Amino acid sequence: MFYRGIYMGITGSRKKQIGILTGGGDAPGLNAVIRGITVRAISMGYDVLGFKKGWAGLLGEGEHHPLDLDKVESIHMLGGTILGTSRTNPYKVPNGVEQVKKNLENLKLITLLQ
Repeated sequence: MFYRGIYMGITGSRKKQIGILTGGGDAPGLNAVIRGITVRAISMGYDVLGFKKGWAGLLGEGEHHPLDLDKVESIHMLGGTILGTSRTNPYKVPNGVEQVKKNLENLKLITLLQ
């Protein structure tokens, strides 16, 4: 189920997992937000996945990697976004929305933050 760019799924018995992507144009402060979300989520017991190149990271096979405290330790001092960004719109890609839904379901994310 999608709600304003956030996917709300159901998890299985494994640890709860959330996803982060930075879509659209690059902007100052994105790394600080990625770091803040990751630190808080981990402190609450969640695993965090970072999707590369915005929504493009959820198309096809998807491109993502786990975020942990070591990976985000000092990214707030860098400009841009460690995840990369694109202006990909899944609604303008043939079967794009279906690909995104399939990847989110396969990963069993409980939330996707954009």
